[in-house]
Amino acid sequence: MEQMIKEAVGKFEALVREQLARNEKIKAEKDFVDFDKLDKIVIGICGGDGIGPIITKESARVLEYMLEDEVKSGRIVFKYIDGLTIENRVAVMKAIPDDVLAQLKECHVILKGPTTTPQAGDPWPNIESANVAMRKELDLFANVRPVKVPEQGIDWTFFRENTEGAYAVGSKGVNVTDELSMDFVVTTSEGTERIARIAYDYARRNGKNRVSIINKANVIKTTDGKFLRICKKVGEEYPEITTDEWYVDITTAKLIDEKRRKDFKVFILPNLYGDIITDEAAEFQGGVGTAGSANLGKRYAMFEAIHGSAPRMIKEGRGKYADPCSMLRATVMLLSHIGKQKESELLERALDICMLEEKKLVITGRDDGATCSEFGDYVMDTVKKLSQE
Repeated sequence: MEQMIKEAVGKFEALVREQLARNEKIKAEKDFVDFDKLDKIVIGICGGDGIGPIITKESARVLEYMLEDEVKSGRIVFKYIDGLTIENRVAVMKAIPDDVLAQLKECHVILKGPTTTPQAGDPWPNIESANVAMRKELDLFANVRPVKVPEQGIDWTFFRENTEGAYAVGSKGVNVTDELSMDFVVTTSEGTERIARIAYDYARRNGKNRVSIINKANVIKTTDGKFLRICKKVGEEYPEITTDEWYVDITTAKLIDEKRRKDFKVFILPNLYGDIITDEAAEFQGGVGTAGSANLGKRYAMFEAIHGSAPRMIKEGRGKYADPCSMLRATVMLLSHIGKQKESELLERALDICMLEEKKLVITGRDDGATCSEFGDYVMDTVKKLSQE
């Protein structure tokens, strides 16, 4: 027993030193990339696995169509990156193979398809989530997910801290004995301050008058308590914005409260709570298949669907009926991030027409609905019509 305790303490010490070193890297970060000053913008297209390559292909097709002139001039370059499949990752027992990571780091922004994460009962070994690894390797500290349902008065933007919390060392828990296992939550001052500041800056730029800090500091007193205190301190620098705080459990209830939910505007959330709450929020606009996600850092940015790789669809031969809407919503955010606001708004309007208004084609995931490529054509035809008006 004593030897087991000593080994567990040794693993914890190594983890502490690792996280302290990471915190020093955060403190040394430079400013955000200014895309207007770049001679060339490299957009990585990384399909992932399962339905990932299918839906990513459609988004890439739309991107290439909308950015055709700048691609011809060499201002924008597309870099297609294979190898982030579960098979390749297991073969080298890494969340991201070294050659794939090197290619990702050659890009400025990445459009990434879903990837399979092994879990108990799977035939795959227990390797870390590719998403979690990418967020850490590229320091993509802010996960941004918008949810809009105008007829219900819903206009929410979620800023989920992406590199700390319960997911930061999720694959590095300790089995102290056969009867005791422990995982860890990580919260740093630097990491919390930067997610708070990017959220408040967004609120100020976009005229949002409320920021809500989601936590469970009444129970998780040390890490959630630190997160809450720092976010509130940053909020004091934005006196025109109302700051409030909500426990994560009551937040899940208030999002379905028709009166209260209209008050919410911008949310700041630790990693685990953000993952759960944003999936709930996406249901209001049609489910996780309708919502896109941005993962922002100062040097890199990655845009993705918020759903998984749906291996069952592939196994059942239904891959071509996969819904590309979440990836297309992510593409709207990518365009805005690289300074293509006009194109971003055009694509967003086209998606609203195709998904919510006209609905000439409907994705069902089966042969009684449109295929992924047919829906992609529908979106591009709509973009073309809007641009000619």
